[in-house]
Amino acid sequence: MKDRLTDGLYRLGWSTVRRLPEPAAAALGRTVADIAWRRRGQGVRRLEANYARVVPGAGPQRLAELSRAGMRSYLRYWMESFRLPVWSERRIRESVHVEDLDRLTGTLDSGRGVVLALPHMGNWDLAGAYLTAGLGIPFTTVVERLEPESLFDRFVAYRESLGMEVLPHTGGAAFGTLARRLRAGGLVALVADRDLSASGIEVEFFGEPARMPAGPAMLALQTGAALLPAHLWFGEPPVMKGRVLPPVEVPAEGTRREKAAAMTQAMADGFAAGIAEHPEDWHMLQRLWSADLAPRSGAAAGAAAETGTETEKR
Repeated sequence: MKDRLTDGLYRLGWSTVRRLPEPAAAALGRTVADIAWRRRGQGVRRLEANYARVVPGAGPQRLAELSRAGMRSYLRYWMESFRLPVWSERRIRESVHVEDLDRLTGTLDSGRGVVLALPHMGNWDLAGAYLTAGLGIPFTTVVERLEPESLFDRFVAYRESLGMEVLPHTGGAAFGTLARRLRAGGLVALVADRDLSASGIEVEFFGEPARMPAGPAMLALQTGAALLPAHLWFGEPPVMKGRVLPPVEVPAEGTRREKAAAMTQAMADGFAAGIAEHPEDWHMLQRLWSADLAPRSGAAAGAAAETGTETEKR
């Protein structure tokens, strides 16, 4: 029953919100966000606790303001995403402004593959549509299998309709396909600020240990692709902004795992800089830091280590 309800709600969003006038859709998003914020459910409380690490020294009032703004930002993501399939290419291009985009386009033009790594900020789907429809740059990504299966199929179909190649997270097969795309000079985009595989690399993130996926760094090391961190944030509607950071350097010495660890730390540092500038647009409603996570079994970690890559889920 819960799975059918979840699928039904998403189906309602894609079928109904896209037909609303834009001001009505935006107002609906703010209303839903404020209701969820006032109810202070588990996701809102976790968002606030995460912001407490990102904005050290913030008092209860400041954290409450941030969590309310964060929920409004999160619902803006959903309202825009529900409407994306009916946006024109021109509307998509005009809705995204990216600083230092030449770091991405110039690398691809040279024939070198790129791993574009992002945190859960802004509107990931709009950024993807901007690349495919706005700039004509195809890319491949990986998504976590969702329950029910009908919801997963709906997400895959939605993102494929925006021009993305979407791979399900099914063991090591996804990693191999991503590596082939990169060796051919293609683009792979991964949301990479939370390790869902239980095989991530420990980094220092806002002064505390956390785990982030090894996949972006391992893909770059294995294929020779550039690893480019980036982050997104919302400007005044309808504009979303972004920034592509300098490529992560490959250490000259060390084992592959040691090099991947150093590169993942550099990626995490890039994420942290963007999140600190725009914390309200970081939609992390889950546990992230090691101190908040339950211990993982060795068997689960070993099995997940076969994949070496991260999945993305909203």
